[in-house]
Amino acid sequence: MTIAVIIDAITNSVLEVKTNKTFETEVLPLSQQEALKIHKQDGWNFNWKSESKEKDRELYKLVIEGNTKIQGLLSLEVMDSYVEMHLIENAPHNYGSGKKYAGGAANLVAFTCKRSFELGFEGFISFRAKTQLIEHYRETLGAEVIFKDRMQIATASAKKLVNSYYKKFRL
Repeated sequence: MTIAVIIDAITNSVLEVKTNKTFETEVLPLSQQEALKIHKQDGWNFNWKSESKEKDRELYKLVIEGNTKIQGLLSLEVMDSYVEMHLIENAPHNYGSGKKYAGGAANLVAFTCKRSFELGFEGFISFRAKTQLIEHYRETLGAEVIFKDRMQIATASAKKLVNSYYKKFRL
């Protein structure tokens, strides 16, 4: 699966587009029961029910603190020395010209880097990118091409992302 989400902003949480007000967020595990309630017919691009059944995948949801409404979803897998990001998706209400919040996708990438640091992997994460988004990920996330559509975020860029979103997890 390739990552095909536009990183609309690097913020310190999520930004309400209409008001420019920021809201603190939490990234929490997505339960199997919650995954069963996420459907393409509701505007989601990926089959999260099927993703939740994949062996060794960790699924997470991005929410605004004190609120249960999902702002974005993430699927990752812990490898031997890095974290593989399989899927990342903004909630349907957070993409396009009428999006409610900006910064959600970058928030989830920062969480993936944070998870890598917590595991002792120095922030290294990897993912497959859609070809037309490779330059975008270089510019916005500091990602590097490993081979063809395979990209990584290494320690220096991972630190910047984590420090942007996780004030209590300073590197």
